Amino acid sequence: MSDTTDQQQGPSLGMIVILGALTAFSAVSIDLYLPGLPAVASSLGATAAEAERTVAAFFVGIAVGQLFYGPLSDRIGRRGPLLAGIALYVAASIGCALATNVNMLIGLRLVQALGGCAGVVLARAIVRDRYPPQQTAQVFSTLMLVMGLAPILAPLLGSAILTVASWRATFWVLTGFGAACGLAAWLALKETRPEEVAAHARTESPFGAYVALLRQPRLMGYVLYGACSSAALLTYVATSPELLIGVYQVPVQAFAWIFGINGLGLIAGSQVNGWLLRRHSFDRILVWANAGAIAAASVLALAAATGWGGLASVLVGLFLVMSSFSFNMANALAGAMSVDPRRGGTTAGLAGAAQFAAGSAAATIAGALHDGTARPTAFVILISMLLAGAVLHGLARRKILQA
Repeated sequence: MSDTTDQQQGPSLGMIVILGALTAFSAVSIDLYLPGLPAVASSLGATAAEAERTVAAFFVGIAVGQLFYGPLSDRIGRRGPLLAGIALYVAASIGCALATNVNMLIGLRLVQALGGCAGVVLARAIVRDRYPPQQTAQVFSTLMLVMGLAPILAPLLGSAILTVASWRATFWVLTGFGAACGLAAWLALKETRPEEVAAHARTESPFGAYVALLRQPRLMGYVLYGACSSAALLTYVATSPELLIGVYQVPVQAFAWIFGINGLGLIAGSQVNGWLLRRHSFDRILVWANAGAIAAASVLALAAATGWGGLASVLVGLFLVMSSFSFNMANALAGAMSVDPRRGGTTAGLAGAAQFAAGSAAATIAGALHDGTARPTAFVILISMLLAGAVLHGLARRKILQA
């Protein structure tokens, strides 16, 4: 039986915290771990490239795992796969803390991601089960506030851990985080999958469900828009250390503050987006947000190409681009989840996998084009947002014209 008691009222603070923590599994598991990457290489006798593969393995697991949990949750429910995924995450985190070589750590990071992505994809499906489309956008926007805290607090906590303990302690903290999320989900989250979803899932295979989604242009417009936005976001995350510290010689301590300020931009944007959603449809906001993101990315690209304004112009451009993601990601996800409610879990899995796949590809391209300037980062971000606008107006155009 689906729990529909929240459909006429907003989520409680406790529910927001739980769902926010579930969606933050990937961000916390990456950002908390990054400060200890050099220590991992030194401790396990690995090269820097081998240590970086522990991060790449996590990205692969997050992308692939969501494709599995989405249709599974439509077929058997949200609660069981969520709790099983968190249990796998906790077990893998313990294994990571005890890893004796880098290949073992790479494998366990992959398993950790396969478990943790259950929280990411199923939190989205639970929101769609509980709330109507417009309110879904508001809830996703609120969750962006929780997500915005991860890039601010996690690196600081990771660095603090390293001052008093080894990198292994990071994984014990992640073990505790996973266990706390699992306990909260077990106590507070009831089964939310509607019976209509269950009945429909029994009539088709997971592969058939994905084919059905791929055949819906409007849904794919939202999915690809979110993927292009994620490409821009992860390009920033992956290249900003080398860009700011390596190219512009920003001190490490100052970089942490810049990273945090941009995280605050995400938080502020999510609050403005929530206010706008009480007055306008998420489709209309997406049109405005894409125009704003393209303008901000153009400022960044101009500064990178000409050197105009130096570091200050680059920082302003990055802040504006980062702030725009609060509008782009939440509303695109709400749009995708609104098109085919009978395949809510499958849609959440497809959207999440597309975001991480596009983000990893874009970050790889920006890294390969690295030339000692801000140009590769800036142009990959600008092209990503231009592509986002193209798919939004091209594939989701009918809905936008009705907004």
